[in-house]
Amino acid sequence: MKNIEKKVINEDGAIEHLKVFYPTLQQEIVQLSAQNNFAGAIQATINHMKNLLQESKINIVNHNIKMMGWLYINGTQTVKQIIENLFVRSFTSFKKQTDTHQWNILYQYMPVSFQRIYVKQVKMDEILFNRH
Repeated sequence: MKNIEKKVINEDGAIEHLKVFYPTLQQEIVQLSAQNNFAGAIQATINHMKNLLQESKINIVNHNIKMMGWLYINGTQTVKQIIENLFVRSFTSFKKQTDTHQWNILYQYMPVSFQRIYVKQVKMDEILFNRH
């Protein structure tokens, strides 16, 4: 049996996937890519999802979170760190923007890796900023 090597996605590869995942953001992602601004492309997806949440498009946001989860699982360490520090960190703002039922739906369908990271971030914030 041959050993199948897993292809790991770097920032450039992640940008290409983001262009496909978010066709409405393609032009903005291309511009950010030209500036080697992968973090900016992730932020553009976050802003897009916030707009979708304002329109109560929970199912689309769930799908987008799952796509980002796939990118996270297959990404390099740098891709993972940026997704953790920007994308998963944005869940606090997503939670504030949704009602309890909507948030529970988002959280329920969120990749387990994102749930773990989010819970860890919330706990660290409570410790660092004495939030309860």
